[in-house]
Amino acid sequence: MIRVEGLTKNFGKFKAVEDLSFEVKSGEVFGLLGPNGAGKTTTLRMLATLLIPTTGTATIAGFDIAKDSEQLRRNIGVVNGGMGLYDRQTGTEILTYFGKLYSMSKQDIKKRIAVLDELLQLGDTLYRRAGDFSTGMKQKIVIARAVLHDPPVIFFDEATSGLDVMARRAVLDFVTKYPTEGRAVIYSTHVMSEVDELCHRAAIIYQGKMIAVDTIDGLRQQTNAPSLEQAFFKLVERSQADTDSRTEVLV
Repeated sequence: MIRVEGLTKNFGKFKAVEDLSFEVKSGEVFGLLGPNGAGKTTTLRMLATLLIPTTGTATIAGFDIAKDSEQLRRNIGVVNGGMGLYDRQTGTEILTYFGKLYSMSKQDIKKRIAVLDELLQLGDTLYRRAGDFSTGMKQKIVIARAVLHDPPVIFFDEATSGLDVMARRAVLDFVTKYPTEGRAVIYSTHVMSEVDELCHRAAIIYQGKMIAVDTIDGLRQQTNAPSLEQAFFKLVERSQADTDSRTEVLV
C-alpha cells in the first residue's frame, strides 16, 4: 500500500528527515514512534503532498507523491490533534459539505454517515453545532470527515492528543477496525502504549533518522527489553552511541 524510499527533508541546513525508507502492507497499522521533534509530522506531510521532499520519493496506493499528487489526495485521509471545524455547522452539515468536495452523491453521503455513526458513535454530534462540541466530539467529526470517502490509506498524527479517556478509546477502537484487505493506516505518536496496542509493526524515528523498524515483539526482542518503552530508550541510546563514535573517528 505504501512504499517510501530515501525520503529526506531539509529546512536550510537543518535535516528534519533523513533518508527514510519503509513499506506498509495492506491490512496493517504501521507505527511511527518517536519523541516530539523527531520528524514524524514532517514525514506524514510529505506523504500527504503538503511538503515537497528534498530528495527521495514514495508511492501510496499506487500513486507517486510527486507525479500523482491530486489523485493521491483522493485516496488518503489525514487526522491530527489540531484540525478545526466550522463552528456554525452541525456534524451532518460538515460531513455533507466535504462529501460534495469528494464528488459523492447525496445518497452515498447519507449511507456513509450512517456507517461512521455506528463505528464512531457520533450520536448528537451530527445535529449539534460544532461550536458547542467538546474536544472529543470535535475529534470524532474530524475522523469521520477524513474517512468519509472511504480512502484506502489514513494517516493519524498524534490523533489522541488532548482527548479524555472515552474519546481516546473511540479513536483507538476505530484505528483497530479500519485496516482490512485493501486498506492501511500509518499511526504516528510518542505514546508507547498506543503503539503497543494498535500497531503490527513500527519504525522508531529519532532526530530525523529511522533507527529501527520491526514488529512490536521484534523491537523488544532485539533489545532484550520487557516493554516497548524500555526497548525504545535502549535503541535511542544505541543510536546516540553510534553517532558519538562516528564523530570521534571524524575528529
